[in-house]
Amino acid sequence: MSPHRGMPGGLPHAAGPLRARTIGGMSFLRRRSATPAGPDFDVLAMDPGDWPGNLGAGLLPAPDGSCQGVFLRYDLFGGRGPAMIIGNLPEGSPARETAEGEIPFEVAQLLLALDNEEEVTVVGSEDTPVLQGDNLLIVRRLKLSEGRISCVQFDRSDGVLVTIAAWDRPITDDLYALLKPLPAELFQQG
Repeated sequence: MSPHRGMPGGLPHAAGPLRARTIGGMSFLRRRSATPAGPDFDVLAMDPGDWPGNLGAGLLPAPDGSCQGVFLRYDLFGGRGPAMIIGNLPEGSPARETAEGEIPFEVAQLLLALDNEEEVTVVGSEDTPVLQGDNLLIVRRLKLSEGRISCVQFDRSDGVLVTIAAWDRPITDDLYALLKPLPAELFQQG
């Protein structure tokens, strides 16, 4: 089994048996069982109206029904495949736990969406200061063994870890300006 086929910490992928549902113009992926009602935090991501393609969202459920994270998959129009995944994982989420060299959950989801079965590892990282609006972020740029994947991570002031993984395109400072807090209600189910 390749390392990106399971979620960090040995948990199964959130992709399990999913059904698509549309919320506010987004395709919303949800599990048939143990689906959390939604996050109790705003989700920092690119606004659906700013993305010129298809957008899907998924929740990571905990056994108690709480939400352990939200990830958004930005696809290119015309069935040209996934371009980027943005994940928001709160403190305590098992998806945040990675071993030395292990790829983040969002990179695993991107590889899964691409049907890429190569073994990919983290080979290095570099911290870089980036301005996002009036906030200074310390962004950790991960260097991966698969050079076509760009990946960055940063912690929000509320303890939520944001990870952005992009396929075959760099993550530039312009992207940070497009990130907005999407209200938790947008991801509520029920």
